[in-house]
Amino acid sequence: MSTNPVIITCAPTGGIHTPTMSSTLPITPDQIAEASIGAAEAGASIIHLHARDPETGKPDPRPELFQEFLPKIKGACDAVINVSTGGGLGMSREERLLAATSTSPEMASLNVGSLNFGLFPMLDKYRDWQHDWEPEFLEMTRDFIFRNTFADLEYIVKELGQNHGTRFEFECYDLGHLYNLSWLIDQGWIEPPFFVQMVFGVLGGVGADLDNLMHMHTIADKLFGNSYEWSVLAAGRHQMSFATQAAMLGGNLRVGMEDSLYIGPGQLTPSNAAQVEKIRTIVEALGLRVATPAQARERLGLKGADHVNF
Repeated sequence: MSTNPVIITCAPTGGIHTPTMSSTLPITPDQIAEASIGAAEAGASIIHLHARDPETGKPDPRPELFQEFLPKIKGACDAVINVSTGGGLGMSREERLLAATSTSPEMASLNVGSLNFGLFPMLDKYRDWQHDWEPEFLEMTRDFIFRNTFADLEYIVKELGQNHGTRFEFECYDLGHLYNLSWLIDQGWIEPPFFVQMVFGVLGGVGADLDNLMHMHTIADKLFGNSYEWSVLAAGRHQMSFATQAAMLGGNLRVGMEDSLYIGPGQLTPSNAAQVEKIRTIVEALGLRVATPAQARERLGLKGADHVNF
């Protein structure tokens, strides 16, 4: 097992949950900045960011929204800022890339394959919606494919990776996505170290079963050897248990309200920082250390906060 400090990523808002689902979901630029800074102070060394329309809470790709909170976060903490290229479900590739190409961040997320991305089961959990777009957005995913073709992947790694020096959080929702990433590496388009985020529990992707985690970790070791850092996130009620398993196996982990709105069974989390504090307590109780932003930058080969456009 690795004895490296555990890199904690926090994803404060994402593009999946809607305002009706939690009153503490960060929506406005100020709320996103506050949530991110709080998560960093609690021990997160990477902050994975989306933006939302401050009036409706709908995922929004406009770079000007990102510019309302990215400089605040950068000015208040040393955390690595990771700008999502996932955007919101239903956005075009161009919309999804707007924020990252305009801000040239140290890191950006990249889903390494297409998949069915089903959020529609959440329709059964709520009745009174704050905004009309919320049930429509969830229902849309019943007949939706989150597109990340080989052409998309090539374009994004060349545009962001080669032109901006941005490194990626490669999000792998299934076993085949690891092989897609291996293919990108074989083309010579990306260089190590690779940051592989294994995603469990999304309807359409690999299920949140410990056997799946173990197998994906085994295959990733075979494909990437010593050239990668691996991390785990799991949706909903599986968040903390899978994060704990990742730490025990020598990996890294991700928490945040993008992935789960809860801190315990039936208990909505009061903040992103509370989730970070909980998993940090667990990590340290296991006798492990939590990585600093400087340690994360060194291990992931990042270009540094002085080389971004915000």
